Amino acid sequence: MSTATSLHQSRKRKNAVMMTLCVAAAGIGLAWLALILGALVYKGTAGLSFDVFTQMTPPPGDAGGLLNAIYGSVVMTIIAVIVGTPIGVLAGTYMAEYGRFSKLTTVVRFINDILLSAPSIIIGLFVYELMVRPMGHFSAIAGAVALAILVIPVVVRTTEDMLNLVPNALREAGTAIGAPRWVVIKSVAYRAALSGIVTGILLSIARISGETAPLLFTALNNQFWSSNLNAPMASLPVTIFQFALSPYEEWQQLAWTGALIITLTVLALSIFARSLTGRREDK
Repeated sequence: MSTATSLHQSRKRKNAVMMTLCVAAAGIGLAWLALILGALVYKGTAGLSFDVFTQMTPPPGDAGGLLNAIYGSVVMTIIAVIVGTPIGVLAGTYMAEYGRFSKLTTVVRFINDILLSAPSIIIGLFVYELMVRPMGHFSAIAGAVALAILVIPVVVRTTEDMLNLVPNALREAGTAIGAPRWVVIKSVAYRAALSGIVTGILLSIARISGETAPLLFTALNNQFWSSNLNAPMASLPVTIFQFALSPYEEWQQLAWTGALIITLTVLALSIFARSLTGRREDK
């Protein structure tokens, strides 16, 4: 009895030590996150005004806004999502529905994992060699293609995982009434996994919203308003990067404000994505 009690006490002490270390590690991580967000909110809100959303990026020493940079980011992000989402959804559908146990799926999954973890600057250099050098100039299209390549692996992984979670009994029920395979996928599997797939798309948007390196090699930047997709276009991440490194206080303030805008957008997308996941679990 004494041996069992001693062993129990020893396990309780070890559990208490590990619990303390885990809580301390979590607290340290949350403390740094709180400091970063606190500094961002404090410095970013100081320059937040209506002019930020209505005026162009200013020359050195003048006041201005981020309208052209916000517009460029929104345009390139929309194009990237429009291009990358169908490719990612179809690839994930093949891996989950048609080739779940095939060797091709194993290869595609391996390549997708590499793309998922690859530094974004590598994607930017790839698109630079693929599009920018042959075209002879930077362009918003090249920037959108770079962002689309970053969107694809996130959507592929999410689509495959969500479709794999759909019970096979639902597919069998659709097949039992004589529905073709593609109808079962469209009307049963997609409908059951819809919220998860949409969550993956939102997370991919959150990922590319703050990417700077790919756009430096593809879309570059533009100090003025430009809606020409075949020309350099301003974007919020690149503008923040350039303004933060400048010696001008007005530019530095706009960089803080732009960073706050991106952060709030990403947080909003993440919260919305989690709410969709929560609804799916409730169902």
